[in-house]
Amino acid sequence: MTPSRPLPRLMVAPNGARRGKADHKALPITLEEIVATAVACQKAGADGLHLHVRDKEGKHSLDTGLYREAMTALEHAAPDLFLQVTSEAAGRYSADAQQAMIRELRPPSASVALREMLCASTEVDSARAFYAWAQDNGVDVQHIVYTAEELRWLLECIDQEVVPGTHHQLQLVLGSYAGSVLPRPCDLEAYLAPLNARSADLTFDWMVCAFGSTETACLAHAAALGGKVRVGFENSLWNADGTLARDNAARVAEVCAVLDETASVHKAGQTLSPGDR
Repeated sequence: MTPSRPLPRLMVAPNGARRGKADHKALPITLEEIVATAVACQKAGADGLHLHVRDKEGKHSLDTGLYREAMTALEHAAPDLFLQVTSEAAGRYSADAQQAMIRELRPPSASVALREMLCASTEVDSARAFYAWAQDNGVDVQHIVYTAEELRWLLECIDQEVVPGTHHQLQLVLGSYAGSVLPRPCDLEAYLAPLNARSADLTFDWMVCAFGSTETACLAHAAALGGKVRVGFENSLWNADGTLARDNAARVAEVCAVLDETASVHKAGQTLSPGDR
């Protein structure tokens, strides 16, 4: 079994499954647009990309041929960029179809929502077999959890060995597309409590994404607490000041600057002698 590759510090999610040109003209839909966005975001400071592909009608797709074409183009245009594919159902795909795509594609990294793998109690055996297969075949699964309750459910599945292993990659989600209330940085604490409670027997490589104009503030808080971050038009179209972002690269640049500042403050604190603190 190959050890998991650590998640990148800053992953960009440039399009997602639901938004289109009507939401923002710079949201990438075609392969050419996705590649150009990846290159621009890598230059702006992103070291990873969360990949969604679209079909000819611009709709969300889990087609393995489209994924292979996109991954080949991205590996050529943006070398060293961490690539992760999504298995998101988006109301179009069953758990069986999601698992089949990952088994056929065998990507190095895939995001998977527990609630989509286990939307029915009869799917436990199938999910157990899938997660075991992924672990045995070098496919790193980043578990998407949308609430603290879902995180506790994931921990139960780990204890029950539905999800194997003692080290896990997480995507902690703050807010939602439909949410009428913007997420707050302090909302992250509800996730960290159960994680900290399991620190003796489990380790976690965790990342945060947040919806809406509070995205930057939420990601800054996550970084200050030792987490990694995901930014981009899948979750938010807005800068910290509430203005509409020019493009994904602009969002990456703003968040990258915040991460650099956070790292600088942390480093300065470590170099102070006890008498200076």
